[in-house]
Amino acid sequence: MRALEYLAEGVTFADSSAVALLEEPVPALLAGATNRTRNDQSADPPLVEIVIPVFNQLECTQLCLESLRRHTGLRAGTVVIDNGSTDGTAEYLSTRTDITVISNARNCGCAAAWNQGVRACRADWVVVLNNDVVLTAGWLEGLLTAAKTEAWDIVTPAIREGLLNYDLESYAREFVESAAGAMRPDVADGVCFMVRRRVFERIGLFDENFRVGVFEDTDFFERARQAGFKLGTTGRSFIHHFGSVTQKCIRQVNLYGPYEEENRQYFRKKWGLNQIQRWIKRFQRKRRTARWSALERRQYGHTLYERWQRGRLTYS
Repeated sequence: MRALEYLAEGVTFADSSAVALLEEPVPALLAGATNRTRNDQSADPPLVEIVIPVFNQLECTQLCLESLRRHTGLRAGTVVIDNGSTDGTAEYLSTRTDITVISNARNCGCAAAWNQGVRACRADWVVVLNNDVVLTAGWLEGLLTAAKTEAWDIVTPAIREGLLNYDLESYAREFVESAAGAMRPDVADGVCFMVRRRVFERIGLFDENFRVGVFEDTDFFERARQAGFKLGTTGRSFIHHFGSVTQKCIRQVNLYGPYEEENRQYFRKKWGLNQIQRWIKRFQRKRRTARWSALERRQYGHTLYERWQRGRLTYS
């Protein structure tokens, strides 16, 4: 899930022990979950496996999985974690014979679902993907090429967010042709990121103390940085993101209380971030993003993060 990148660029943490903090071991599957495996476990593991948590939003899940089927030509497996959906998602997933489904009796949260998915994977690379995403031709090949070329351990594609009010396929093709050379080192995004298995083996899985969703991705990326792994965003791969559809729905029904603020406070405490450090990091992040955005627009005519908002396309 998407969260602000509070951590970057060399600010000393007040609590250095947080850097080494790893999550407690957790069971292979949460209580109340069932695992229906459709992939042949006796076969060779796929090159890449894709983990997608879902909670309602059936139409988004259908679009995501259909685009995945059309545009994932590499040997890849898919694991979908249904977090207690009640809108027909479970029935739809039961018709998909090409994926592995893990069904939870309730919404166990984003971090827990991601962990279930990662545990079910055997590939050297795992893609963690939101379900409100539409993929495009060559998206996975682009991520793998960037990982190899730049020696990155965590890789994120270029993202356009908002209404799908444009010809996605032609736009994506032109984008990658123009901006394949664009990159942002040390930056990843929770909407879609590909992780080398050795990262999980070294730093552990996602911290399930982050309830429901937000900040679990930012925390994971920083733990990876602290362990010496390299992150990056590439213009070789392009996807469309509608924009936190599940989180918006959860906020509207207000079933889980002030989880975003609780996660924010937990994140700050875990990493020992005081107000001054947060100001410094926010300033560094904005300055760095503005520098990248200006350079990318000048060189490629695009930026690696684009968004349709207030009736126009914005660049950041």
